Amino acid sequence: MGAEAGTQLLERFIEFVITPAMLLVFGAGFFLFVWGLVQFLWGLNEGANRSEGISHMVWGIAGMLIMVSVQGIIMLLSGTFSLGIGADGSYNPDMSRVESSLFQSP
Repeated sequence: MGAEAGTQLLERFIEFVITPAMLLVFGAGFFLFVWGLVQFLWGLNEGANRSEGISHMVWGIAGMLIMVSVQGIIMLLSGTFSLGIGADGSYNPDMSRVESSLFQSP
């Protein structure tokens, strides 16, 4: 029962903490990029200094690249250690290694 509880805990942690946090940070990076683009384009019209818009676009792209890299590292670790974490953040454990009378035919 202890291994099953640990598996459920890991599954819920991934589903309710890791995946939403990654989506939130990626969304913030995308929003920052779009806001920087708007500032840059607005600065073109007014002839003002566009460096703040460029800075926001660069940081937005950097944030999105970091989150894509984190997702890649998670997928690499999942594949290496057979954790069963899908690309969408879902958790599908490998039950073939479980030796229990519940999973064996009589």
